[in-house]
Amino acid sequence: MQVLELIIFAGLAAIVLYQLYSVLGRRVGRQPEDQPAAASATPVRAPDRPLDVEADGVALTGLAAVRSKDPSFDVNRFLSGAKSAYEMIVKSFAAGDRATLRNLLAPQVMASFDTAIAQREAEDRTETVEFLHPPRADLEKAEVVGADLARLTVRFLAEFRSRTKGPEGEAVDDRRTAELWTFERNLKSRDPNWMLVHVDAAEA
Repeated sequence: MQVLELIIFAGLAAIVLYQLYSVLGRRVGRQPEDQPAAASATPVRAPDRPLDVEADGVALTGLAAVRSKDPSFDVNRFLSGAKSAYEMIVKSFAAGDRATLRNLLAPQVMASFDTAIAQREAEDRTETVEFLHPPRADLEKAEVVGADLARLTVRFLAEFRSRTKGPEGEAVDDRRTAELWTFERNLKSRDPNWMLVHVDAAEA
């Protein structure tokens, strides 16, 4: 009888030990090794970047590039001046005023305008221009070329009345134009004036 009781107790003990092993040996919840590795005590140093790169790693372009070279640059003041220059250049070209044009045009543009003026003079024609409304000016593109040369392209939409006189008589023509004018200026120069360096036709 005692032998039988010992066998029964031994069997119960084995069952209890097995259950304890099953519970204690099982992974329950998050274990230490499941946690992400702790951050290194030594901070990682960001690589050096040039001064003309923004915080997000993108190189400065457009107006940001211009302002990085000239913090005082104001796009509204520039466009206002560009509209004034546009009207002055168009009127001076019509009048054949080379002296005014030379102060506003790059040499290659001046050469092209001078050729057209000379041809008109050879044909004994004159022209005057009257703007019907102030021209519209929108900044199309801005960039910095090389170290300090700012290059801005402006889209002009304008309506003006052209009065021409020639051997065949007088004519009045109302015109609508859409053009892209590109201006340049060295941002390190003390001269605040922008020079017209290129003219392209544009879609209205």
